[in-house]
Amino acid sequence: MRTHIVWDWNGTLFHDMEAVLGASNAAFATVGIEPMTMQEYREQYEIPIPRFYQRLLGRMPSEAEWLRLDDAFHDRYLELSTACGLTDGVLELLSGWREAGHSQSLLSMYEHHKLLPVVDGFGLTGHFLRVDGRSGPSGGQKAEHLTRHLAALGAHVDPARTVLIGDAADDALAALSAGAHAVLYTGGSHTRGKLEPVGVPVVDSLAEAVELAGRLAG
Repeated sequence: MRTHIVWDWNGTLFHDMEAVLGASNAAFATVGIEPMTMQEYREQYEIPIPRFYQRLLGRMPSEAEWLRLDDAFHDRYLELSTACGLTDGVLELLSGWREAGHSQSLLSMYEHHKLLPVVDGFGLTGHFLRVDGRSGPSGGQKAEHLTRHLAALGAHVDPARTVLIGDAADDALAALSAGAHAVLYTGGSHTRGKLEPVGVPVVDSLAEAVELAGRLAG
């Protein structure tokens, strides 16, 4: 069976951290949290997102505050993300992996109905066996979504020969819970210092991630 990569989208294939930061600062303003720099955000961010807000506020957000935070983030992100592009080298990496006889899919915690047109707009849909975005409430963890994603891929994919490439500790935890491998990329939402304690390989480029994926699950 072929080695399979499950790609994360935001902060991994899609270089959108400036939009994420701008949207986060817009959300923070609704509950009186001071704006952050990019470095501060990457050092503080964690998943599940309510826990991130809890640490910044010193308490768990109320239901009304969570709704304000979530709505403000997504409204501003939708405006800012239109100026974002793919991470350097993505097209070549996706093409090369497929041409080498391997398979790949995309799993994102971005809403499914919003994700599909963005991926298609970059001409990437044909590279993937499957593209899945989030269904259900925002702010949660990826593990259950990955389990469903792999189940939907069925006999095409063996979890033991699958590598999830993402930019957050939660990506690795999801992969490990599903019996898959993980490689974490430092160019997105987390600093290296926040990724390394998870105990999976951490790399500074997607090219390194793909090369490692071939070795981990080959």
